[in-house]
Amino acid sequence: MHAWPASEVPALPGQGRDLRIHDTATGGPVTLDPGPVARIYVCGITPYDATHIGHAATYNAFDLVQRVWLDTKRQVHYVQNVTDVDDPLLERAERDNIDWTALAEKETALFREDMTALRMLPPRQYIGAVEAIPGIVPLVERLRDLGAAYEVDGDIYFSVESDPHFGQVSHLDAAAMRLLSAERGGDPDRPGKKNPVDPMLWMAAREGEPSWDGASLGRGRPGWHIECVAIALDHLGMGFDVQGGGSDLVFPHHEMGASHAQVLTGEFPMAKAYVHAGMVALHGEKMSKSKGNLVFVSQLRREGVDPAAIRLALLAHHYRADWEWTDQVLQDAVTRLGHWRAAVSRPDGPPAEELVEEIRDALADDLDAPAALAAVDRWVVRQEESGGSDIGAPGVVSRAVDALLGVAL
Repeated sequence: MHAWPASEVPALPGQGRDLRIHDTATGGPVTLDPGPVARIYVCGITPYDATHIGHAATYNAFDLVQRVWLDTKRQVHYVQNVTDVDDPLLERAERDNIDWTALAEKETALFREDMTALRMLPPRQYIGAVEAIPGIVPLVERLRDLGAAYEVDGDIYFSVESDPHFGQVSHLDAAAMRLLSAERGGDPDRPGKKNPVDPMLWMAAREGEPSWDGASLGRGRPGWHIECVAIALDHLGMGFDVQGGGSDLVFPHHEMGASHAQVLTGEFPMAKAYVHAGMVALHGEKMSKSKGNLVFVSQLRREGVDPAAIRLALLAHHYRADWEWTDQVLQDAVTRLGHWRAAVSRPDGPPAEELVEEIRDALADDLDAPAALAAVDRWVVRQEESGGSDIGAPGVVSRAVDALLGVAL
């Protein structure tokens, strides 16, 4: 599966700072010091509907991570998956009377278009669950051979008790885990399971549903968590720098994925930092496909909204914050974009070197994009009120905003 085209990232004078970011597993900040190649895995979409603002906010956060690393003169090895076979996708395809593969291809293509418009840097590998199945099957077999997996009526489950580090990503108690498991694709009440929250590794073939040859596992399809583990281990290896996604993935997805990988490799931890973006609400409720309260990036684009304004609306909120999308949020971003573009179109302005360092400092401090935007606003106000004599300053500001914030002026 192919990703989307990369927009050029302008080179800036000087060098960025190492990223200090909140780690869910430790509950506090960690300063990441990757080697020459920083490694990041971000969980992708299940393509049964278009990209909504909640998706865009999550991918914007991890786009900033990449930009901070690139500014430190590192390379970035970014991997993202697409869960292109899963119950919600199959259910939507049946509801709309469309082939599930056609639905997945259509929505994945639209996601690529949205990411391109928003200037999100693409992953080096963009891998669908279906194409990863040949690598998933041996991992499930190995977990079974290690005594970490067991069968219930032909389905293969992972035993969370096999990982001594289980629970160290989310730090939830058993009751909370069971509740979230039921809400997020698990089956805690199924008879025969050793632990109610044990997740499925391999689902035996069901009549009328797609299935693949699972060698000794029989025909079936993979569970959600082992999909990402197989892709991450294959392309990044163990101990990569950042495991990213929305905060709704902390449990069960990232907790289970960490345990799968740790049992498979005997190493700990799977990732040096578990980084999670907050949720976006609409009309007082979290934006979600199941509730249908969605604002789609593609619809905003069709209505003529500048993608740069959409991106500025996202950047106006700290990535870890839960916030609400409103018409005013978008209007504020449109207004800000207009001021910024007018400022960089002038022939000169106040010196911009200090502004570049302010943006760098803000982003290195747990991706504080709102502080970075405020720094640019102050430069724009100074230019509007008193002008300036530095003929290179507007160009420096334009390149810095593009390189570090992903906003083309």
